[in-house]
Amino acid sequence: MISAISSSAASFHAVSSYTAGTPASQTEAAKSTSEARNGRNEQGGGQQSTVLSPADQRRVEELKVIDRNVRAHEAAHIAVGGNLVTSGASFEYETGPDGQRYAVAGEVGIDTSKGRTPEETLARAQQIRAAALAPADPSAQDRSVAATAAQMAAEARAEMAREQVDAGKIEGSNTKATTSSGNTTSSGNNGQGDESSAIALGNLLTRGLSPSAVGRSVDIYA
Repeated sequence: MISAISSSAASFHAVSSYTAGTPASQTEAAKSTSEARNGRNEQGGGQQSTVLSPADQRRVEELKVIDRNVRAHEAAHIAVGGNLVTSGASFEYETGPDGQRYAVAGEVGIDTSKGRTPEETLARAQQIRAAALAPADPSAQDRSVAATAAQMAAEARAEMAREQVDAGKIEGSNTKATTSSGNTTSSGNNGQGDESSAIALGNLLTRGLSPSAVGRSVDIYA
């Protein structure tokens, strides 16, 4: 199972765990049976018989399967969780009729805090979800962590969309400002042209020429 560890500015950590591989009621019953058996062995001088009953043999085989499944389950979380894994797999054990300890539950911690940017948050959310669903048989807690990661990803995408909209508004505003500046410059140049034309016309009139003479060869007599 994967346990979600959420970090905030207040350094608050919420950790949830569950029993994987076998129902909790069955696990507790098996533990009680094992403890009762061990108690009987202690009363009999502390010597544990190496001969197992058919029922005990079946239980040992069951525990071996559970142990393999639990370890594979947690290994899948770790393999996909990568750098977001905050702690290696930890296990709960049950002592079987043969005196061996078998893993019957386990958990792996993973950091579910947000990134520094929406893009980083999205990448983290996708990795968290993949890690939670990595085992072949995700638990209820695993699916809960995956759902939380999916919500985190949705919020990150929404934030990225808002940023793109805001960037588009700024770009549009800059384009309008550039266009207005160009029009002002053009108007300024036209003003200079008009002033030059007025000066030239004044020179012609001073010299006794009419505006209609401009552009024709004109003889001037003093």
